[in-house]
Amino acid sequence: MISRPLTTSSGENTSAPFGLARFLIRILDDFRPDYIGVVFDAGDSYRAEVFPDYKATREKMPEELALSLPRCREVVEGFRVPVIEIENWEADDVIGTLAAQAGERGIRTVIVSGDKDFYQLVDEHTHLLNPGRGGAAGIEETEITPENAGERLGVAPEHVTDYLALIGDSSDNIPGVRGIGPKTAPGLIETYGSLETILAHAEEIESKRVRNALLEYHDEALLSKQLVTIRRDAPIELDLDALRRESPDRARLRDLFLDLEFHTLARDYAPEASVEVVDEVTVEGEPEDGPVVAGDSTVELEVVTDVDRLTQIAAALREAPAIALRALTVGQGPRSELIGLGLAGAPGEAWYLSFGHRVVRQPTDADGNPVLALEDVPDDAGPHNLPPLDDPEHAALRELLEDPDRPKWSGDAKHDLHALRSAGCGLAGVAFDASLAAYCLDPGKRRHELELVVLDRLGRHVPSTAELCGSGRAAVEPADVPAEAAAAHAAGGAEALLAFGGPMLEELERYEMTRLLEEVELPLVAVLADMERLGVRIDVEFFAKLDERLARDLELVQEEIYKIASGEVNLRSVPQLRELLFEQLELPVLRKTKTGPSTDESVLTELAARGHAVPRLILEHRELDKLRSTYVLKLPEMVDERTGRIHTSFNQTVAATGRLSSSDPNLQNIPIRSSLGREIRKGFIPSDGYVFVSADYSQIELRVLAHLSGDPAFVKAFREGRDIHRETASRIFGMPPDDVPPAMRDQAKTINFATIYGQGPVALATQLGISRTQANEFIEAYFERFEGVARYLEQMKEMARTQGYVETLLGRRRYIPEIRARNPGMRGFGERTATNSPIQGTAADLIKLAMIRLHERLAASGSDSRMLLQVHDELLFEAPEGEAEGLGAIVRELMEGAIDLDVPLRVDLGTGKSWYESKGG
Repeated sequence: MISRPLTTSSGENTSAPFGLARFLIRILDDFRPDYIGVVFDAGDSYRAEVFPDYKATREKMPEELALSLPRCREVVEGFRVPVIEIENWEADDVIGTLAAQAGERGIRTVIVSGDKDFYQLVDEHTHLLNPGRGGAAGIEETEITPENAGERLGVAPEHVTDYLALIGDSSDNIPGVRGIGPKTAPGLIETYGSLETILAHAEEIESKRVRNALLEYHDEALLSKQLVTIRRDAPIELDLDALRRESPDRARLRDLFLDLEFHTLARDYAPEASVEVVDEVTVEGEPEDGPVVAGDSTVELEVVTDVDRLTQIAAALREAPAIALRALTVGQGPRSELIGLGLAGAPGEAWYLSFGHRVVRQPTDADGNPVLALEDVPDDAGPHNLPPLDDPEHAALRELLEDPDRPKWSGDAKHDLHALRSAGCGLAGVAFDASLAAYCLDPGKRRHELELVVLDRLGRHVPSTAELCGSGRAAVEPADVPAEAAAAHAAGGAEALLAFGGPMLEELERYEMTRLLEEVELPLVAVLADMERLGVRIDVEFFAKLDERLARDLELVQEEIYKIASGEVNLRSVPQLRELLFEQLELPVLRKTKTGPSTDESVLTELAARGHAVPRLILEHRELDKLRSTYVLKLPEMVDERTGRIHTSFNQTVAATGRLSSSDPNLQNIPIRSSLGREIRKGFIPSDGYVFVSADYSQIELRVLAHLSGDPAFVKAFREGRDIHRETASRIFGMPPDDVPPAMRDQAKTINFATIYGQGPVALATQLGISRTQANEFIEAYFERFEGVARYLEQMKEMARTQGYVETLLGRRRYIPEIRARNPGMRGFGERTATNSPIQGTAADLIKLAMIRLHERLAASGSDSRMLLQVHDELLFEAPEGEAEGLGAIVRELMEGAIDLDVPLRVDLGTGKSWYESKGG
């Protein structure tokens, strides 16, 4: 956790409290002690008086850990584990004293510590557990007892102090006997016993080196034994009642874990909603005690399997201010299958409509325990399911869900839309999506699922799909979960939306983000759902031929490397690559890791740039292998048998900048800078009788930068339709634009984008293959010529420092706690993020607006053209061959007019019989 620390969205390092929390949970749950305490050091001990240099060489506690100690105390106190500390006494001596007193009373004691000093305390009553790297929470399973205590140090517990006195301890600056180490000390102890006896017989020892060392460091050895001996006379009395294990303060831990953003732990300690599954719930008015608010988690759920009852509920919901819903499905996306639907119209009560459960109620005994294994429950157990949603008997419910004038609230509107569509029903009037709202409020958080939002907003636990169905081999299909259990997930989640949705909408209004949610993110849901449902066609035969070609190319590259290496090398083995590159070929080591010279891509790229053949070949092999495994082999496997197309998922709540991402498969990561990567696009083809139309914003981020910075030269160049990279080269290198050679234009292009991404001279030098001095000169010249850009970038950094965030033109915020970090690396990341996020985020908002308007225009026109993919600044359409030109005109109009900037937006259009061809080859 030092190299990859856990941090909250506000930048707080939480590695230590997280590790401690999981550690305590493991101890309390698995070992179930009767008594427990956590002991802290409390000031300097007597050892510092005896030996002023005691611990003088110890590294200072990392600042992040020191700042985390109060949080660690909060964790311990939340578990109601007593904290023990005695002023001017080290924790070791306090533990030793308590263990000795417990042993005198015959009480078995376990010390949980990795400190080897504690081995001296092991006896029949006192054992050790080592918090090593093994185990689910870092606790080694083997308990250290008198029988196995000698295995680690090579000496019995009664001689541990003798051993430590001989070898010393550099971490505590205990001198020991210089020249005697872990291999020599056990032999001396085995021959002579205690340290005092060893010293008394020092002159008899045959080894001159050992003999002289013992004679020379006689006093240091005795002092060292005094320092390493754990005292058992600290001023404390063992009070078992004070150490008796208590139940954790669950509410306090939940709040603490939420604050630390330990969502899984917070969920485990959050109270379940007090759910009562009833046969029928009133549908008139609010619950007797009024609406549910945060902190009140009493919910009545009804499992509905009767059509007449559902008709009554639908009529009541029509009068509700907002209808909350949550679907339970088998599968995800456009191929999902509706199993059940949770509905709520007022806090405190909700209904679960059971459509596809095999079991509605699982038979239980008098104590509520299941009497049959799930697979043994008869098919007719409990009431039967409702008929399918597209059945005529559900007309009232379908009309309600499809009514755009009745507001709907969802936790994941795209998921619910897909689920309802798969069941023959639409969804209109979505006015609130909890995950999208949470994303707008804080895009830097890692996850925005409904369960986490409920946990954060209400401190309540709503079961996730994984909790409901299990995971791994033990997982069951949602259809095999009893409907009454599923009700807590779907109906409980729907009810929770009504409990926190109002305050969340008020918060969006307070932070001026209502427009972002209502005009960008929510309308985009239906757009993305349609794109996912349509999918895109690929040429399976093309990919099969490309696979054969890549397999041959891989073999040729591999053979060339083997020839230079004079033998076979496992190109996926880092140790073998190190041996080949840095031992056999003796290439320069550019960077080291903990395990040896680095062989990552940046190192190989630099070595290849220096003219070394093998690094170049390894990079080529890696690219070929990645393209083959990630796309050429995988994409044909992902073709849906029913549609013959690939259906990617577009994700709105992943990228902190506001950009969309895609998954299963990730089509946004297809490399386009290499010719081979671009060739993969040849395998994407339109439907028969159609062509692809590709529309790509030209230099969108630089145009946004020109608008945001107001730099006169940038703005003028774009308004006059000039080549911005040639213009940049002209100003940096001091020559007329028409005289700029292609190489200088390419350098200027790199510098332009380096500016957007906040790269310094080191990164720029690497990219351009020039010296850092030259790179620094280029950057300085750039900011001299474009003062407005330099001024804007500094303003963004200062804004992030003072208010903690930056924002896009549409008010999308990006919180940047890293900019206040003490660590220079983290602070530099924060500064780069501050300068880039408004640019990239505005570009993301802009293309989203264009997508929404294009979707509306195409739907209204009745055109057969359709939008298929969004990849960064590009949109891909499929149009009947006769409509391509007309579609292009519409696309250009709406994309270039998506938002008003001080510079014109430009869109590059292309058509073709493949994605590759539509991009101009």
